[in-house]
Amino acid sequence: MAQWRIKRNDMVMVIAGRERGKTGKVLRVIPETGKATVERLNVVKRHSKPRGAQSPGGIVEKEAPLDISNLMFFCERCNAPVRVGYRIAADGGKTRICRSCKEPLGNE
Repeated sequence: MAQWRIKRNDMVMVIAGRERGKTGKVLRVIPETGKATVERLNVVKRHSKPRGAQSPGGIVEKEAPLDISNLMFFCERCNAPVRVGYRIAADGGKTRICRSCKEPLGNE
């Protein structure tokens, strides 16, 4: 199984496909399939049956997963999609860094 550089709550930009050029926050990463769900991107419509009073039937819009290979981390300092690198601290801790500006990434 591969180690993915994109994690939950990261800001990403879509670099390929129908949603190319749009940015959003990662809601969920599915490592088994190599996909991630991004907030308000790749929205699909699903028809749902009524399941009692709690959930009436109808057409529901929800985010479908995108392939992680079509996403790049979006650095707020560079204001551009960037590659992710790692810096190992003296105590052995690993920190993700932006390969362009060499600064630690957003939610580290």
